[in-house]
Amino acid sequence: MRVNRQIRISPLRVIGADGSQLGILEVDAALRLADEQGLDLVEVAPTARPPVVRIMDYGKYKFEMAKQARVAKKKQHVIELKEVKYRPGIDDHDFDTKTRHARRFLEEKNKVKVTMMFRGRQVTHPELGQAVLERVATSLADVGKIESAGRLEGKSMTMILTPK
Repeated sequence: MRVNRQIRISPLRVIGADGSQLGILEVDAALRLADEQGLDLVEVAPTARPPVVRIMDYGKYKFEMAKQARVAKKKQHVIELKEVKYRPGIDDHDFDTKTRHARRFLEEKNKVKVTMMFRGRQVTHPELGQAVLERVATSLADVGKIESAGRLEGKSMTMILTPK
């Protein structure tokens, strides 16, 4: 944003401090008006023809914008990618525990990367790992949906779930 003497283009469409249109003025006249009120001349729409400037307290405006940015940052939720690892021959209790963790991650609005790790010759039977991944997807269907289905990459198969 250009302020006061940084504004070079003339003529300008000037908006007063109260929001009223003051008309199209030269730069010097607009600066004089802003100076008389003890305020700054701030360019708000530089691409318009003629450019639009507003008479306002620039320091107060910057403070309000920073305050709004802080509030917006506080309210936002950063989505993280959490990972849960399984093996093809997983027992029921281990499956339930890992699936419970994945459920908690999805309820916290995070993405979950479900990784099926194969060891040795297990990779020759990817259908066993695919069956476990499908079992995970069906048990978490109420809180999450599949973003990318199970893909075999080397000795691991990955699937990504997103919260509903």
